Amino acid sequence: MADEAESLPDGGFDLAKVGAHWQQELERAQRYFKSWIDRCVKIEKIYLQQADQQSAKRRFPMLWANTSVLQPAVYARVPQPVVERRFKDSQPVARMASELVERNLAFTADDADLDSIMRAVRDDFLLCARGTVWLRYEADFEPIDMGVEPSDAAGAPGEGFLSGGMGDNGAPTAEQITDERVCIDYVHWSDFLHSPARRWKDVTWVARRVPMTDEEFDKRFPEGRASLAANGAGSNHGTNQTERAQNEGKTYVWEIWCKSENYTVWSAEGSPVALEVSEPPLKLTRFFPCPRPAFGTLSTGSLIPVPDYVYYQGQCDEIDILTKRINKLTDQLRLKVFYPSGDGSVSPAIEKAMRPDNDTVMVPIPEWAAFTDKGGSNAIVTLPIDQVQKVIVACIEVRKQLVEDVYQITGISDIVRGDTQASETATAQRIKSQWGSIRIRDRQAELARFARDIVNLAGEIICDQFQPETLMLVSGIQLPTAAQKQQVQMQMQQQQMAQQQAAMRAQQIGQPAPPPQPPQLPPEMQKMMEQPTIDEVVQLLRNDSVRGFRIDIETDSTIEPDEDAEKQRRMEFVQMVGGFMQQAGAIAQQTPMLVPVMVETLLFAARGFRAGRQLENTLEQVGAQLSQSATAPKPPPEPTPEQMINLKTAQVKAGAEEKKAQLSVAQAQIEHQTTVEQARSDMAAQALQQFQQQPPAYQ
Repeated sequence: MADEAESLPDGGFDLAKVGAHWQQELERAQRYFKSWIDRCVKIEKIYLQQADQQSAKRRFPMLWANTSVLQPAVYARVPQPVVERRFKDSQPVARMASELVERNLAFTADDADLDSIMRAVRDDFLLCARGTVWLRYEADFEPIDMGVEPSDAAGAPGEGFLSGGMGDNGAPTAEQITDERVCIDYVHWSDFLHSPARRWKDVTWVARRVPMTDEEFDKRFPEGRASLAANGAGSNHGTNQTERAQNEGKTYVWEIWCKSENYTVWSAEGSPVALEVSEPPLKLTRFFPCPRPAFGTLSTGSLIPVPDYVYYQGQCDEIDILTKRINKLTDQLRLKVFYPSGDGSVSPAIEKAMRPDNDTVMVPIPEWAAFTDKGGSNAIVTLPIDQVQKVIVACIEVRKQLVEDVYQITGISDIVRGDTQASETATAQRIKSQWGSIRIRDRQAELARFARDIVNLAGEIICDQFQPETLMLVSGIQLPTAAQKQQVQMQMQQQQMAQQQAAMRAQQIGQPAPPPQPPQLPPEMQKMMEQPTIDEVVQLLRNDSVRGFRIDIETDSTIEPDEDAEKQRRMEFVQMVGGFMQQAGAIAQQTPMLVPVMVETLLFAARGFRAGRQLENTLEQVGAQLSQSATAPKPPPEPTPEQMINLKTAQVKAGAEEKKAQLSVAQAQIEHQTTVEQARSDMAAQALQQFQQQPPAYQ
């Protein structure tokens, strides 16, 4: 929680106390980084040849040359976001969520011009050993007049709506999101500060300086103009003409994110009163809206980086001195002629011939006799320049050795610069290419890590903030909602009920019931039913955010790819898949139960190839179909013609035997009935005979 001295009884913040506190914190951080900032200013001037305009032409641009070589070596192309399932399972919801986030990240990288941002960070990283960016979420809203009074039955506005004020007719209004995006802002090395610490995880606050025009400032802080007028702060005219032109009409405001107090502060530069104190607008896993900066050389004692130029600045100074000396000696490589003056020894025609241009220096000697006695001879004498030439050659050799020393210090080998010898074999060049850039790999890895952190932050913002409509619109993937899927299921149930009713009516009238048919759906509805709903995907993203995924970029996606190596990886993948399929086909015919094992083995091998990542989903789908068909019960084989004849003969014999048995049963029933009738007749005859033999009762 915020310090009690900075809070008010109503739960707000005392802007004066908060502003004074952070003004002291910013000044303390500026003193902490002052030596590094001063050093970076000088290095930037040397890089731009602005340190000494008069002698700039006589400087050897070693810093510019090294930076130009390292720029494409450490970063050459925009990073490609790759969103993968953490456990690479076949859950359709996780697969669809990964694809949605990956496509949104790809669009965000293009929309924010991530390539130019990474190039600016790369230049700061190479010159000043630190580069950073700042991420923020922006959304456009439009008011919607609800036109009804709020009620308990209506409930709260749904996702994508924000409650507003009251309309002209007194009805409540709401705001609907019409567009949303993730903005990635480049932050100059001099506009970024953080709390002094030894490690980045110990940093408690970060801040960036934002230049705002009057229109932007009034829109963002409607009541802040009065505070600036009262305190006279926010202006920064700069120290030179360029900075004054850039800062004209702008107000500098510090945006501060304090992790220890869990709030954000906006304060004009030099103002003792804060403009705004609020909760963080984004709920990020690591709190800060910026990744860990791309650091160069660091010690374990502080986060103050050391620019690479510091380590070979002495050699560069000596190179500059030798370059100036060589240039001055080169000026001496002009023909200088001495001749007697005033006695007419040299005619004007000869003098004119000896002075074809300004490069020839004619020096008249008044005391020619004394000059010739000390070594001069003839009427015209030229100054020897052989010694000057030897000194120039010696200076060039020394400078060349110093340049080689710089290359040894920086680790820029000749193969990186494209400098090689014709006598070197291809194997030697390949070995040098492999090991010559080993010291550059740390720089490449640092920029790749920085790009990966940017993608992670952007993915986290997309997962937490983007509406379902935006996710589908940007990605171009249309998924059904839960209501749409439920409606289709109701239609299928109605079709099944209609079939059951038809079967019952057929049974009532004594007709055979029609065979049950599966519900018939249009192809687009059938495809829709096979996909997860957008509600399920959004629920997964909201609950798990990027923690359930591994958002990463390829390790070589930020440097220029080696086409031969990429072709070799693809050929190895194709050969592996082809050989495996050939062997697996023979095994599958003999033992179908091993098909699932072979499918998992193929996927296990394919996931180890970066070139096979694009085919992973296809292999999973085809493998699932093969496993299902292999484990499903097979239908009986079709009988041969002889078997058909024997089957029909057996059926005829069985029918004849059945009829014979039925006839025997009927005959037995008839004989039994005859016997019963005969027994009844005999019993009746006996009873009549006994009745006739008895005397009358009246006798």
